[in-house]
Amino acid sequence: MMDQTAQNGSKPLLRVRNLKKYFPLYERGILRRRVRNYVRAVDDIDFEIYTAEVLGLVGESGCGKTTTGRVVLRAYEPTAGEIIFQDKMRGEVDLAQLDREEMRGIWQNIQMIFQDPYSSLNPRMTLEQIVGEPLRNYGIAEGAELRDRVAELLRLVGLRPEYMTRYPHAFSGGQRQRIGIARALALNPQLIICDEPVSALDVSIRAQILNLLHELQQQFQLTYLFISHDLSVVRHLCDRVVVMYVGKIVEVAETEELFTNIQHPYTEALLSSAPTPDPRAKRNRIVLRGEVPDPANPPSGCYFHPRCRYARERCRTETPLLRETRPGHWAACHFSEELEMGSMSTAQ
Repeated sequence: MMDQTAQNGSKPLLRVRNLKKYFPLYERGILRRRVRNYVRAVDDIDFEIYTAEVLGLVGESGCGKTTTGRVVLRAYEPTAGEIIFQDKMRGEVDLAQLDREEMRGIWQNIQMIFQDPYSSLNPRMTLEQIVGEPLRNYGIAEGAELRDRVAELLRLVGLRPEYMTRYPHAFSGGQRQRIGIARALALNPQLIICDEPVSALDVSIRAQILNLLHELQQQFQLTYLFISHDLSVVRHLCDRVVVMYVGKIVEVAETEELFTNIQHPYTEALLSSAPTPDPRAKRNRIVLRGEVPDPANPPSGCYFHPRCRYARERCRTETPLLRETRPGHWAACHFSEELEMGSMSTAQ
């Protein structure tokens, strides 16, 4: 377990401890009998987020990062663990213990920006209805007051208020994502979970949306859990980074510390695959051998050892603990201090 050290003496806004999410496997066919095995999508992880911080959650597709976000939001029920949230109305509360009715009050303070701006908006609702829906659901605004608030939110995200009578099909992908951001801001939430918010957008539009998220975060001191597989995006936006592999956390550090002092072989390989803006820069791409392990049947010891170029016998038999290898830098590798993995620049 990571040491509970407060940032600037403050309590974390969100503290996740020993969080697990296992999905049961079923046989194919009409009867769909459950078999005695589970997909370990999230496998005993710890992390925290502080107020006004942007925490990046990164890893390959299927590593469990999106599932983690959805469990925190309680869109998925956790299998085990604690999700301690400092709610501005109720104080400290364990979200894992709340029923759906109790969570309704919490959802006012935790919102989500979804990956796909096309499927996340109801095509039968106007912008006024979409952005204003949270305000109506919680009885915050109606009528002219609601329209004024929707107009203000649209201006905040760079859209014209007169657009509120239009439907989502009239807008581009980037504009739709701005609508989703406006909806997430409507209730002045304490925490926003950003689930790959730019991965479905054209490259030319991504920078605009990222700059908007950054400006809003600075203006309103927002707190983001930013889920992404794009390391250049994470480096631009995030204060700290959590790296996941097959449901487990393998490294945690402040962003620049992570990029300049790599402490886990998986992070090294991940960073080596990130594109560089300089076409003349020398690249030393690390190609991982084999396939990502099956989360329903993970290997013994370190989950990464079948693909790790530094693996030793101990890695095959003993599971590494997430431990502090440098001040404020945590890694789950037996040999972090011995390996010379350098920085993002040297990895490339």
